[in-house]
Amino acid sequence: QVQLVESGGGLVQAGGSLRLSCAASGRTNAMGWFRQAPGKEREIVASINWSGYSTYLDDSVLGRFTISRNNAKKTVDLQMNVLKPEDTAVYYCAASPQGSYSYRINDYVYWGQGTQVTVSS
Repeated sequence: QVQLVESGGGLVQAGGSLRLSCAASGRTNAMGWFRQAPGKEREIVASINWSGYSTYLDDSVLGRFTISRNNAKKTVDLQMNVLKPEDTAVYYCAASPQGSYSYRINDYVYWGQGTQVTVSS
C-alpha cells in the first residue's frame, strides 16, 4: 500500500506558473499526474517511468509542463508554465505497479486526494 499526498495547487493568473509535488509513503514505479475538470472525465497529463529517464506528456500540455521525480526523496513534481484557464481542474498524483510510463488510467492503482488548480483569465 502506497499513500500519495499532493501539494502546490492554488489560484494563478493565465500565463503564470505553478509547481505541484507528490510525496509517496514508499518506493514507487511509474508515476502519473491526471486532472479532472468539473463535468469531465479524469485525463492523463503526464507520466514518468521508474527511473525518471522516460516521460510522457499529453499534447495539451506539451511544451508547457514538465514532469520529474526524485527517488531519494520519493517525490514526483509537475512544473506547469504558461497556464491557461482550460488547465483549471483537480490534479491527482497516481502510482502504477509497472516500471514504464503509461497514459492509461487503468494502469494506476494508488491515487492521491487531489489538489485544486484554478487559472483565471
